[in-house]
This record gives sequence, structure tokens and C-alpha cells, in this order.
Amino acid sequence: MIVSKVAEALGAEITDVDLSSLCGNEWEEIHAALLEHQVLFFREQEISHQDHLDFARHWGEVQPHPAYPTVEGFPEITILENDPETPPKIEQWHTDITFRPDPPLGSILRAVVVPPRGGNTEFLSMIAAYEALPESLRHRLTALGAEHSFEFGFKESLAEPGGRERLAQALIDNPPVIHPVVRTHPDSGRPSLFVNSLFTTRILGCSDSESAELLASLFSHLEEPRFRCALQWRPGTIAFWDNRCTQHRPINDYWPAHRRMERITVRGDRPFFRAG
Repeated sequence: MIVSKVAEALGAEITDVDLSSLCGNEWEEIHAALLEHQVLFFREQEISHQDHLDFARHWGEVQPHPAYPTVEGFPEITILENDPETPPKIEQWHTDITFRPDPPLGSILRAVVVPPRGGNTEFLSMIAAYEALPESLRHRLTALGAEHSFEFGFKESLAEPGGRERLAQALIDNPPVIHPVVRTHPDSGRPSLFVNSLFTTRILGCSDSESAELLASLFSHLEEPRFRCALQWRPGTIAFWDNRCTQHRPINDYWPAHRRMERITVRGDRPFFRAG
């Protein structure tokens, strides 16, 4: 197994490994690489749906998504697909499913249909973004919590004809939750920002105007290129990212070409505030 760093802030490509037949040492090496690099890219992985599921289950319980279709016979595998009739809706930085009390540990995304041009996915390190903040701001943010909302993140889908009816149960099952603005990674102990523009609605403990101003400042900070890496997809490519300390966004410059990805998310734990 060869681990090659792709950017300074995060990202590594792993070669000479078959995800359908891993041995004990390889599992340990992948875990160590994930903690160090935060997102891993695997090329030329000709795996089955069952292989995909087995790989995900090694890391924990899988977490279905309440709003997307799934692969027939594999309800754990979410389909993310766009074509001329179904344009993409999301093209902003986000962390997956932060509207849940226990957001995912990570996501494993597999490329099935790749457009001839474009369609990259960008990732950013929330650890690097946190470390780049002034010390006084880091100290202030440590004590703050923020609200994350399913309804806010899926407002476009809810506004479609029949959308609120289709997602009625998801709305009931996913009321707003509170997470720390600065999250401590449960494995590495490293602090990172844990707010995102898709699901985070407000910061608690300050006025609405102060909350909006602070979130806008943090989201602007996250746009700095030094925190990023990018993945150019090819058929058989798999990305595995640590959802506890990263954000990602698809680049929808390929549409109306066909693009199909299949994703499994692994359930994580409840984010906790840092001591002190």
C-alpha cells in the first residue's frame, strides 16, 4: 500500500490496494491515513455493492439518508445522480448530515458514471481552517454552540411541488439540533470548526445580527484555497472522507451530462464541547 499526499492541508491517494480483499494490517494503515490526511482517494476499485457495504461496515454502523433514493436491494447505499432531467441542487461547502445528533463518522463515495468533463469534488480541512484563525477568536468560538437544521438544508427540495409531502416524515424525524462550533475529534483529539453553510442556521448566545455576521465571517474564511484539495473522478474511483473534520462540495460544471455516484455514510458519535 502506497500513501501519496495530494495537498498540504489534507488529502492522500492510496494505491496498490484492493478494497474488496483487505487484510488486518491494511485496515490499520487506512485508519491511520484517514486520521492524518482526512480524505483518502482510491483508484481502479472494481467493487460490488456488497463490497462497498462490507468496507463501510468495518468502520461502524451505516447511516441511511432520509431524502435520497437508494440502490435496489441495498437500502444502505444512497444514489446521487444527475442527468438532463435532474439537475444538481447542491454546490456549496457542507459536512454530511449535521442535522442529526450523531453526524456521520465518514462517507464512502463511489464513482459509477463519470461525465466526460468536469464534475470534480473539492474537500477542505476544518482542522486547518480552525488553526488559521486568530487565537482570540479560537478561544471565543470554543464556548459557543450552533443550530443545524434539516429543513434549512433541504429548503429547495421542500419548495418543489410535493416536496414537503415527500419529506414530511424526514422533517418530523429531524428537528434542529445543537452542535459545538469547535468540535474535538474523538480519535485524534484535534479541534476543528464544525459549522457549514448548508445546515448551520445560527450561533447561540449572541444576537441574530451577531450570529449572521460571525457565520458569514467563518464561511468567508473557509473559502481560502490553502485549506483545500480537489478530486478528479474516474470510473472506479472511491473517496473516503472523515466527516468529523472536513467539508466538501461538488462542482456542477458537467451538467447536463450524466453523473452517478453511490454513497454510504457511517454513523458517528455526538460532537462534544472542548474542556475549558
